[in-house]
Amino acid sequence: MTLEDARRLLRYDHWANREVVRALRAARQPPPHAVQRLAHVVAAERLWLDRLLRQPQRLPVWPELSVEQSGALVEEMAWAWDGYLGELTAARLGEPVAYTNSKGQPWVNAVADVLHHVVMHSAYHRGQIAGDLRAAGHEPAYTDYIEAVRRGHVDDVRGET
Repeated sequence: MTLEDARRLLRYDHWANREVVRALRAARQPPPHAVQRLAHVVAAERLWLDRLLRQPQRLPVWPELSVEQSGALVEEMAWAWDGYLGELTAARLGEPVAYTNSKGQPWVNAVADVLHHVVMHSAYHRGQIAGDLRAAGHEPAYTDYIEAVRRGHVDDVRGET
């Protein structure tokens, strides 16, 4: 992973999370599991950024947040990731990050692997949210990576949007 890859993936992640917030708002009475999953997505992103910054955990892994609260946290996290990635250097992508997981186990992973995990973890749960919405008769957000590129939310690697 290059530094530009990380920036592009986190731009995608923000766009996709924002699309999920829109879909949950449009549902008016979204399925509770979908709301809980979105809260988990943004709380987990906060948790991983706190680990990267070597700061104490700010939120529980599964917080009780409304769609509006999660939406505000989606926007907060976009700014936080931009700030972090703005300071990150290519050389630091391989830097080890020591942390203790939610089960109390100590681990060490490279920054690049954590960034990959954040995006993939969020995509996994966004897929679950889409299923929750569809099962409840609502229209889920279309959050495929290629759609973000097509819409110009992530720069095309060829320099086109």
